[in-house]
Amino acid sequence: MDKVIPTAAEAVADVPDGVTIAVGGFGLVGVPEILIDALLEQGATSLETVSNNCGTDGFGLGVLLEKGRIRRTVSSYVGSNKEFARQYLSGELEVELTPQGTLAERMRAGGAGIPAFFTPAGVGTQVADGGLPLRYDGIAVASPPKETRDFDGVTYVMERGIVADYALVHAWKGDRHGNLVYRASTQNFNPAAATSGRITIAQVEHLVEPGELDPAEIHTPGIHVQRVVHVGPVTVGIENRTVRA
Repeated sequence: MDKVIPTAAEAVADVPDGVTIAVGGFGLVGVPEILIDALLEQGATSLETVSNNCGTDGFGLGVLLEKGRIRRTVSSYVGSNKEFARQYLSGELEVELTPQGTLAERMRAGGAGIPAFFTPAGVGTQVADGGLPLRYDGIAVASPPKETRDFDGVTYVMERGIVADYALVHAWKGDRHGNLVYRASTQNFNPAAATSGRITIAQVEHLVEPGELDPAEIHTPGIHVQRVVHVGPVTVGIENRTVRA
């Protein structure tokens, strides 16, 4: 029951090439940056990432992107990353753009054992009709059309649940059994990512003993988490600093 791994390097040591990895975080908040940096050092490549965004230049998934380790990403927001834009427009990176709420639900559904669901988001657009450039450079690969169906006179599009080979998440507190508590807005994509991974690895700022966490405050039960790494307090950067002249 003790799921604590001494170092981030040991926690990601067995991640092979070509796997799908769900990653928590939104912008710079709640990003499992220490696990991502360890994965960079480990060397796994040809990865498919599932995350709200693909990091920023020099941070988060952006460090893997810069080294050419990511072949495909499923994301909802891809701004603030010049290298991402360069790779996408040159046809080096395959990108599946997904509405933000749909992406969160696809991960949640995968973790709950739901293979697919219907949503009105994207109906009447290329999200449902197909034609979004997955791989650019003259639209080398375009997204296929998705199944639509009417319920009570409203059209919905079918989206598939996402089950990833691995998941990397960041939590404020965790115990040795893998129970996790997220702080404030780090609850963004971390809970959904944690349940969607077959093997979920959590970096936690504060490691506590079993029984210290109030069961009513646990966001991700330990049954979903296979490895825990104690990383200590993490400082969150500021994406865009705005100051008065």
